[in-house]
Amino acid sequence: MRVISLVPSLTETLFDLGLGLDEVVGRTPWCIHPAEARDVPVVGGTKTPNLKKILDARPDVVVLDREENPKAVHDALVEQGVTVVVSTVEHPAEVPAMLRELGEAIGRSDEGERLAEATETALAGQPSAEAPGPRVTPMIWHEPLMAVGPRRYAGALLEAMGWTVPDLEPEGNGYPVVTPELLVEHRIEGLLLSSEPHAFALEEGEVIADAVEALGAPRPWCRLIDGEALTWFGSRTHRSLEGTELSV
Repeated sequence: MRVISLVPSLTETLFDLGLGLDEVVGRTPWCIHPAEARDVPVVGGTKTPNLKKILDARPDVVVLDREENPKAVHDALVEQGVTVVVSTVEHPAEVPAMLRELGEAIGRSDEGERLAEATETALAGQPSAEAPGPRVTPMIWHEPLMAVGPRRYAGALLEAMGWTVPDLEPEGNGYPVVTPELLVEHRIEGLLLSSEPHAFALEEGEVIADAVEALGAPRPWCRLIDGEALTWFGSRTHRSLEGTELSV
């Protein structure tokens, strides 16, 4: 089995499913977990995969993500007869089915089932939605300030863990541009400052809090969080749900 992954969190998942360096034969520069993945040849970025390098690696399966990777690459691979597995995860509740599908595609059904069940168990152990937690905005980018909303995986993960993530831009793409006025309008109590894709410093969050306070609203608190725990779905999902990095 020769597998290429253009999705960092799913490259990690492939190794957690039991594949080794003789089976994972292509990755992106951002596929850095586990450490041994860094020995896998790079076949281009998530947005700029090199189709020739991919085909030259003679993959049996290529793993893509609907949001992260170009549809043109998907279509070209299908045309060449390559089996393509496409993740479409937008909520942690969708992860178990994806793990089962991926495990079956690479001949690791038992391992896929084990990880899927671990994720389902972690989801079942989360706080009840009847007692909503603090109203927070998970910040992911700076200049312009951007957040992730509850209709995307990261926001849905936080809500599954008991936080309340208001949708700052219901008609948008799930990644709203944030203004102090929006934070006031949605009564945001806290800012969760992600370490990726922008590595927020606590001081950057305090500047945002200053602007909210200057509008006469209560000052939101700021907290640094692990961006990988927030955004990497797959075998990491149950660990994110069980861990302390994102806990209420």
